[in-house]
Order: sequence, then structure tokens, then C-alpha cells
Amino acid sequence: MHIAPYDNQNKPIVDVDDTTVPLNYFNIVKLEPGQAFSYQVPGYETCIVPATGTVDVEVEGFKAEALGGRGVDVWDGEPEGVYVPSGAKATIIGTSGTIEVFVAGAKFDETLDPFAVRKDELDLVQYGSDDTKTHRKIKHILGQKQHGKVGRLLVSELFTVGAGGWSGFPSHKHDTDRLPDETRHDETYNFRFRPNHGSGVQMLQREDGKPGDAYHIVDGSTICLDRGYHPCAVLPGYEMYYFTILGGLSQRSLVQYFQPSHAYQIETIPGIKDMIAKFK
Repeated sequence: MHIAPYDNQNKPIVDVDDTTVPLNYFNIVKLEPGQAFSYQVPGYETCIVPATGTVDVEVEGFKAEALGGRGVDVWDGEPEGVYVPSGAKATIIGTSGTIEVFVAGAKFDETLDPFAVRKDELDLVQYGSDDTKTHRKIKHILGQKQHGKVGRLLVSELFTVGAGGWSGFPSHKHDTDRLPDETRHDETYNFRFRPNHGSGVQMLQREDGKPGDAYHIVDGSTICLDRGYHPCAVLPGYEMYYFTILGGLSQRSLVQYFQPSHAYQIETIPGIKDMIAKFK
């Protein structure tokens, strides 16, 4: 499902028990310096990630100051985040810059401890190549390094490297719990383009060998993926970014099932096996 950009007025874009991606939660919060925003999401653990600007975060007595610090866009610096336990009250206080904050969530009933992820604690992966049109960089905010501290939530930022090309290829899905071959993980994306008048396409093929759907994605588009194979591409001459939320049904580690028609191309893309191993 494609949700076109709109002014959500700090209200969830993907709320609890969403009909398409019930395991996900997503909000975009915009603040002025000195302004505060508080939230609680019972039954969902969340992660606060400033897209731009700097914030202070308070979670049930835990404090993280000067979080974020990126400038004009998501390419202008490194991400940081704060993990918020399921149902905990979190307050975001704007401190400087043009403040836009992503709040990612996954359904999870247990209550863990809050913590911050700073720039030097990110898990960085770069793979693919210009020749295969698959060159991209992933910045894991809640990734393998935080595995024992988080319930079901995976949060990452994905960047195409260079202008134009494909991401999420070879086509894969993760809509059915059938270990060891696949896990059920609902997924939500929010896209950005540089320059911001760029755009791309999100494919969604429900069955191998049969035609699927395609969505025209623009700066600020949100995509909710419940089932099917889902590669995406950006127009030549533009860079693409997408904020990625994965919520597992029965476990946190993601097991992707690659589309039979294209699975052999795993062997043609440099570094892709390392990328697959990082979604834990």
C-alpha cells in the first residue's frame, strides 16, 4: 500500500493494529526548538530517530541529550536513535535546527530497558556494485549489535550509492513464518530523494511468475508491505533513501525468501550475503 505524503500533524501514519501491517507503527513528528511532544504506544516497542535537527529525549527517567544533529536532509550526517520500551512514555524536546523525527515501532508485549544508539554504535553495511545497478549502503540503528536488547523491532536507513539503480534485489519476501526458510516480518518504508523532486518505483509482486503492482514513490512517500516480493528503484540522476521498519511476528531475526526466478542473482551481487546476515 502506498500512502502519499501529507501533513500528518504529528499523528501516526501507521497506527497500532493497522489493517495492512499490524506488526508496525510509524509516526513523523515535526517540532520547533523548545517544543515538546510526548507519546505512549501500549503493546509496541518504538525507536526515536531524528531525520533532521537535534532533540533531547526522556523515557521513564532515562535521558538522551543532543540526539541527532543532521542538517538539511538525511544525507547531512549520521543517524542516532533511542529505544523506547513497549508502552513507556517518551518525550521528545526539540533543541535546534529544522526538527523532523521518525518514530518506528513493532508489536511486542514485554518491557525492556531504554537505551540510546549513537553515531559510533551504528552497524554499517555497503554492498552491490555500479555494474549490477545494486550499489547501496545500509545504516542499522537497531540492528545486530542491539539484538539482545530489543524484542521484535529492526530499524535501518538505506541509501542508494550513486544516482539511479535498484534496491531490494534480488526480489524477496518475508510474509510467512515457516522456519528455516522464511519469517513473517511486516515492513514499512518512508522515502526521500536528492534532489527532492526525484522519484522512483516500488514494485510488489504477489506471486512468482505473475504480474504484480507498481507504485510511483516521491519524496515523503510511505509504503506498507504485508506480503509479496518487493524491489524498488530510483530514476537515473537521483539518489534515494528510505527509512525502514521491520516488525517480526515470532522472532526479531529476519529470514528473507528470495524469489525463485531471481534467486540465482545472489551469487552475482558483491557483498549481498553479508547484508543478509546483518538483519538479526
